[in-house]
Amino acid sequence: MRRKDREITDAAKINEIILSCDCCRLGFRDGDRVYIVPLNFGYANTDGKAIFYFHGAREGRKIDLIEKNGYAAFELDTNHQVNADDAACDFSFRFRSVIGEGPVTMITDPEEKEKALLCIMDHYSEKKDWDFPEAMLKNTAVFRLEADNLACKEHL
Repeated sequence: MRRKDREITDAAKINEIILSCDCCRLGFRDGDRVYIVPLNFGYANTDGKAIFYFHGAREGRKIDLIEKNGYAAFELDTNHQVNADDAACDFSFRFRSVIGEGPVTMITDPEEKEKALLCIMDHYSEKKDWDFPEAMLKNTAVFRLEADNLACKEHL
């Protein structure tokens, strides 16, 4: 990271920043192109390992790339604010962000799918006792990204 003065290394603070975000963008290699998709997500820190959960349709470009590559990069950001100034070069932008990458795998076990969906719902609601009908579990793709590495930065 070029700006070491903005780097965040404290695990608790990184978790706090991730949990304050409402969108995670996944980037997939697609031949000589990159495909980026914004997604709702759930997050768990298990034994110091950052794990992100996602859901979506069972078919489409994203699913094809997960099955083909099994790897993705991700980006989250929050706390956006423009700090205006009289000189254009003195404008700045406040933010908190996390980037990283890791293997992406499909979750097929119904119990594990339900656990992942509960994690996603927990991120967006205060309700804990969601029910997922069997047909919905069967027709929904659920996948996880386990971060090999991540970098966190803030400029407040």
